[in-house]
Amino acid sequence: MMDDFKKIQDREAGLHKKLTAQQMSMIAIGGAIGTGLFLGSKFAISYAGPGVIVSYLIGGVITLSLMACLAEMTVQHPTSGSFAAYAEHYLHPIAGYLVRYSYWVCIVLAVGTEITAIAEYMKFWFKDLPSWIWIILFSLLIVSVNVCSVKTFGTVEYWLSAIKVFAIVAFILMSISIIFIESEQMKGINAIIENRDWFPFGFKGIWIGVIISIFSYLSIEMIAVAAGEAKEPEKAVKYAFKATIFRLLIFYILSLSMILILVPWKTLVEEGTTSPFVTVMRLLDIPFADSILNFVVIVAALSAMNSMLYIATRMLFSLSRANDAPDSLGKIGKNGVPVNALVVSSAGIAIATFVYIFYPQDAFAIMIALSMFGALFTWLMIFITHLMFRYNLYKNNVKLKYRIIGFPIFTLFGIISLFSIMITTIFTDDFHLTMKFGSGFIIFLLFSYFFKQNSHRLKTARSRS
Repeated sequence: MMDDFKKIQDREAGLHKKLTAQQMSMIAIGGAIGTGLFLGSKFAISYAGPGVIVSYLIGGVITLSLMACLAEMTVQHPTSGSFAAYAEHYLHPIAGYLVRYSYWVCIVLAVGTEITAIAEYMKFWFKDLPSWIWIILFSLLIVSVNVCSVKTFGTVEYWLSAIKVFAIVAFILMSISIIFIESEQMKGINAIIENRDWFPFGFKGIWIGVIISIFSYLSIEMIAVAAGEAKEPEKAVKYAFKATIFRLLIFYILSLSMILILVPWKTLVEEGTTSPFVTVMRLLDIPFADSILNFVVIVAALSAMNSMLYIATRMLFSLSRANDAPDSLGKIGKNGVPVNALVVSSAGIAIATFVYIFYPQDAFAIMIALSMFGALFTWLMIFITHLMFRYNLYKNNVKLKYRIIGFPIFTLFGIISLFSIMITTIFTDDFHLTMKFGSGFIIFLLFSYFFKQNSHRLKTARSRS
């Protein structure tokens, strides 16, 4: 069994192992703390009101469960194919095929979501300039970073993530000081208490907020993919898993709590496409704070976009090495970067530009809806794969290199939660495209897989004859 997986690892060899444990942790934070927190949180508040805290807590538990399952499998089998390679090995080759393409499309579209958000943020300073200028400018910047070596990418991502982590910590500390020094500024919590609208939309609103929280936490799984380019994968994965998940929960829950305490949630929703963080600074009338925070929000989106483009490139590289995409996409440059896969993975930027031009008001919501299926499907498959991973290791008497507590409770909880969320999207206005797009996409992938297999059989039969 282990020898069979070694074949998959050998197949994906060639990438340079330059990432440190600290860089891997920052890469995961870089992907997960981006538009989902700074702009998507406003979207979640519009559905759940103050109950958004509960939404992100539930989403956080699902994410924690996912990370635990991934940590076990990644320490056992570090490879750039990651959870897609695990699905191929422990479920079926077709499962690996579906996960690789679903996740790749999800991340490609998520890249488009980030650049769409950046275009919105730039309106804070340049209202009259067309948004496509910023889309092209920042896209060229991020693609250029990814064309360089993985070491350069890791360094740039580390510092971009460090900036936003510092800013979030500063925001939380400043908010706490304002609450203690100027209690009259607690307009948000006072309005909640006065109107008694802790959960204005009931559990339905909270549960829809969970959907958005999953999108916000999306990309934390990149630790597993980046393990294929880590110096010491076992050590790096363990460190990154422990460091990332708790930082992430603290940043999300604490920062959202401060926002809701300081500003009435209805005011946050009425602020159009502006980030709730920027809204807080503007309403508190702190000189230049809103501009500084808007800059941080842009850095956060660039960081997330940078991480996502990296991960989409590696997933397409893995597809090529599995003979599920053209061979040219599996070629590696002298600097260790699969440049052809990078160029194709930049497609999300073009899609985002198209959506933004034709649907400027709804661009962000449309990109989330389209990207969401790949995220939900991939996470669901990770949990299912983990069940089979544990079963196979137990059956073959193989010792785990890293063991989590709570198996199989967390794994089953993840499966039930993800399946329930996928069903919920069907009955939600803003996410009704998710399952329509997703089901059609899966059917297309199944047809393409069997067509590829039949073509391969015919080719083999002809060569023998």
